[in-house]
Amino acid sequence: MIATKLKKYGLKFILINGKLYIYIKSLFGKYPKRVTFAPHLKEKSVFKTYYIRFILAFSIMLSSTLSFANDTTALVKAEEEVAVIDEKVAETEAAYNPTPMVLHHVGDSHQWDILEQIHFGLPCILWDSQNGISTFMYHDGKEVNGYECHHGEIKRSDELGFIDFSITKNVATMLLTALILIVVFMSVANAYTKAKGKAPSGLQNLMEVLVVFVRDDVAKPGIGPKYEKYLPYIMTIFFFILVNNLLGLIPIFPGGANVMGNIAVTLVLALIAFVVINVSGNKAYWTHIVLPKPYFLWPIMFPVEVLGIFTKPIALMIRLFANMVAGHIIVLSLISLVFVFGKAGQSVGGSALGAAIAVPFTLFISIIEILVAFIQAFIFAMLTAVFIGMAVEEHAAEGHH
Repeated sequence: MIATKLKKYGLKFILINGKLYIYIKSLFGKYPKRVTFAPHLKEKSVFKTYYIRFILAFSIMLSSTLSFANDTTALVKAEEEVAVIDEKVAETEAAYNPTPMVLHHVGDSHQWDILEQIHFGLPCILWDSQNGISTFMYHDGKEVNGYECHHGEIKRSDELGFIDFSITKNVATMLLTALILIVVFMSVANAYTKAKGKAPSGLQNLMEVLVVFVRDDVAKPGIGPKYEKYLPYIMTIFFFILVNNLLGLIPIFPGGANVMGNIAVTLVLALIAFVVINVSGNKAYWTHIVLPKPYFLWPIMFPVEVLGIFTKPIALMIRLFANMVAGHIIVLSLISLVFVFGKAGQSVGGSALGAAIAVPFTLFISIIEILVAFIQAFIFAMLTAVFIGMAVEEHAAEGHH
């Protein structure tokens, strides 16, 4: 009996008298009875079978190696693609982005910039529950009582809430506008006092044209017979909006502030109009709101009339804000084309192309903005006068409203 015992992975191969028997090891570590696998198989055939198994095992290892190599190649290609994408992203980030510049110029600031070279801070008046009132002059990089000054803005390092009463660029421009109006109207009044019976000239002539226009074409037709009571208010909002709009079109100090492009400013103007309109409302005005006719539609008409009280000032606020901020954004976006096409100074030809497109369009839009400055002042004053006229109108007939 020639017996050759081979074990692999729990298998026992025994060659007895030319017959190959295989024993498979069970889970309990025991071998069952022998089972004939291949009768009349010689011992050499057994070793040939192992040669074949070796070749198969080697082939599997080789294929695994090749598969790993392919995976490595794919990984390298993926890394190269990621590197290309990162490079494109870096180029995009390096390109000129006009958004921060545009938002900076249309927004408010705690400092005034002169030709982007000279910066002088404005008075800061802040209050918080921890330090009370803090006052200081703004300066970039400065820190006072936990307040940090950075790029025209003030923030707290500890995220503590605070109230800002500061004289910002918009507030300073409104104060400048008030000063201009006081000086202009006082000088015109003195001129009328000194030159009674004489034809107006110079600034007096210009202001008379505007004053007569507001009186005869805005206040009288909008308010009606009682216009004289509200004429100073209508005059004030017209000239206040007009001068602020014109100052905002001047690109250098003391202009450049986008006052009417600030929703907080137009909100206050709308709230003042809301108070004047509704306080001036007579009995007929409030009766029409509280008891609208026909009475059987009261459940529908009453909410509509109450809503109309608030939609009037909201319309004034949004219209003025949207038109003024849109004009500034268009002008700044056109100027940015010079830097966008020129890749922030890297391409002279691109800059020239951007300038060829931007300059004429910017000049055209700037001229349009001068017209818009007058139109928006006129529309705000006209609508306010109309709303006041609706509130003070005496209804001769019930169905007149």
